[in-house]
Amino acid sequence: MEKEQCSTQYHIAGDTSIRNRKTFQSSTTQSNDRKNNKDGHLTEEDSQQTNGSFYRGKRRRSTSDEFTSRGLLLLVAGLSFATRLYKIKEPAHVCWDETHFGKMGSYYINRTFFFDVHPPLGKMLIGLAGYMSGYDGSFPFSKPGDKYEHHNYWGMRGLCAGLGSFLPIFAYLMVLELSHSHTAALIAAWLLIFDTGCITISQYILLDPILLFFIMAAVLSMVKFNQQKDRPFSAPWWFWMVLTGVNLAGALGVKFVGLFVILLVGLNTVSDLWRLLGDLDLSLVDVAKHLLARVVALILLPIFLYVTIFAVHFVVLNKSGPGDGFFSSAFQSRLIGNNLHNASMPEYLAYGSTITLKNLRIAGGYLHSHWHLYPEGVGAKQQQVTAYLHKDYNNLWFVHRHETNSQSETPDLVRHGDIIRLEHKETTRNLHSHLHEAPLTRKHFQVTGYGINHTGDSNDLWRVEVCGGRKGDPVKVLRSKVRFLHKAIGCVLFSSGKTLPKWGWEQVEVTCSPYLKETSSSQWNVEDHVNAKLPNISLSLLKPHFLEILMESHIVMIRGNSGLKPKDNEMNSKPWHWPINYQGLRFSGVNETEYRVYLLGNPVVWWLNLASLGLYLILVAVASVAFQRGISVAQRRRDHCFVLMRGGGLLFLGWLLHYVPFYTMGRVLYYHHYFPAMLFSSMLTGITLDFLLNMADLLLQPPYCNWLQGVGKILLLVIVLYSFYLFHPLTYGMRGPLAHEPGSSMAGLKWMESWEF
Repeated sequence: MEKEQCSTQYHIAGDTSIRNRKTFQSSTTQSNDRKNNKDGHLTEEDSQQTNGSFYRGKRRRSTSDEFTSRGLLLLVAGLSFATRLYKIKEPAHVCWDETHFGKMGSYYINRTFFFDVHPPLGKMLIGLAGYMSGYDGSFPFSKPGDKYEHHNYWGMRGLCAGLGSFLPIFAYLMVLELSHSHTAALIAAWLLIFDTGCITISQYILLDPILLFFIMAAVLSMVKFNQQKDRPFSAPWWFWMVLTGVNLAGALGVKFVGLFVILLVGLNTVSDLWRLLGDLDLSLVDVAKHLLARVVALILLPIFLYVTIFAVHFVVLNKSGPGDGFFSSAFQSRLIGNNLHNASMPEYLAYGSTITLKNLRIAGGYLHSHWHLYPEGVGAKQQQVTAYLHKDYNNLWFVHRHETNSQSETPDLVRHGDIIRLEHKETTRNLHSHLHEAPLTRKHFQVTGYGINHTGDSNDLWRVEVCGGRKGDPVKVLRSKVRFLHKAIGCVLFSSGKTLPKWGWEQVEVTCSPYLKETSSSQWNVEDHVNAKLPNISLSLLKPHFLEILMESHIVMIRGNSGLKPKDNEMNSKPWHWPINYQGLRFSGVNETEYRVYLLGNPVVWWLNLASLGLYLILVAVASVAFQRGISVAQRRRDHCFVLMRGGGLLFLGWLLHYVPFYTMGRVLYYHHYFPAMLFSSMLTGITLDFLLNMADLLLQPPYCNWLQGVGKILLLVIVLYSFYLFHPLTYGMRGPLAHEPGSSMAGLKWMESWEF
């Protein structure tokens, strides 16, 4: 009886055994499952004799278990919302990246077009929350520290905090489904509720809580769907699969990091289909139905929703704004207020035209020149040619034939393969290149303005090349991508994206590149076009269709993402920093007189997660060896090992997919990029520690093993709670002396020198 007491401690603690595959089973199956009595299970004969009492006891346990589950869920929800919504209005000034995403929310309210490296769903929701809470979109969000004053910002913060509050709830439900252990579920949720980093990142106008919400919702929906595998094509089966697809679209619609959870769901789906293919009770037609259902719900539906997000984005943002210059001229012609909107001009480029040329790289600028010369020691001391990011009179160029004295009454079109000369309208100097080194990009050649009043030399000649075109193809305004190859040197006109020093008015460097590979930096399009000898057409005829602007927006976003560089004095980190909580981020304030908020995970939680990752691998290795060697293991312990390897394996895979890819990325990285992986790590910690607690009877006999389990659970929860009490000023703000100064609220808590609070 004593051994049976310890065996059933798993249920007494609020845990249930692994659920049966089917809701209703035959009495033969039930008795076969309980024919071994070694661990307190009933024999077949006992089952028949006590059939009525068995089911009454099972119902009582089920009712008690459901009551416990609901009670713990309410506790988790209450604590989660309380910790996230507490002091949501403080500080009453712009913090960290609120300057970006709050501003973008304002753009949606004002319908002003802007550019961002992330998909639009998160910013759309922020703008919607601001609009619904009475914010009028007038606050400029100029820089961190700006006071909100009378502007209503709490709605946007409230949205993020509300979505962030669901993370511990989702973790509780997910771990409960995977382990059927209230202890494991409560530990996972407790770690997230009292993690200072998760609270901080949820309390401000940021994309991260929105992204984390959709990631967790997608994985929870997938886990719920997996539990319906014995009820294919039922209403719950369809509901959870469709909801998984909806949340996948949401995750990708906020940030491209959503691709990692799509990969996780994809791998799970492939595994599921492989299992179905091996089920000989299913015909190939049935397997095909399963495949088709998953294609519709997990591929086509997310794609449709993702595209719909962009359709709404383009419809709402229909006014010219700060994002115009990042996109092509054809794209800009859609935007109300842009000089190309409803404009008219000749459709094809011709000799004698006055034009502007826009580079196709992000922030590539317009081909530009002015009277200023390159300084002494920077190539030839000739007139500067740059790329300028704004529309300006000095962006205008005349297009001439290469024969200086050639005259023609008819406006001949410029075609692929033609040799032309570009003359700057204001200064009358020709676009010129020679073998002098470029000012910044040393392996490129300098581009200058040379000659005057139609005079020059052979280094002023450029061959026109329409990308993807053939000899004789005309150059189409707005739509054609054009390259200019220097006739003498063979290099190509190029916008390097590098900012010139003050002598170059901090404009963008233009060079002649000897590397002829087609890139956006060497591609240009004709934007403004004036030629009195040619008929004008409305640019509305040249507007790109939806799929074209969808494709262009993704190209621009991907290029922008890969080209992200850290701002001055901004902290960036390396992936190996993140699991060890090496370094946080300043959200607000620097000195002792300012309201300081510092993004840093609760070190007890993060280091416990790190230790649990290693412990998990050890436990799985031991369990795998034991099973492989055929070592006899009690059924209850086999159930625990199954949870550890299957449920824990899914969470470990989620952690890997959301962490390891950052080692391959060339862009700048920040501490907050680890938070999706941290969620999986915390849930895995819950399952791992619960497994250890349930192994207490290996060390002690009853009732001491029961006492050890109870003490272990309480001690763990108290330690996490106390560590939150110690570090909560990082989240909710602090003033006064810094951590290394006497009298600080964080005195003695700077456990790592790299922490900057």
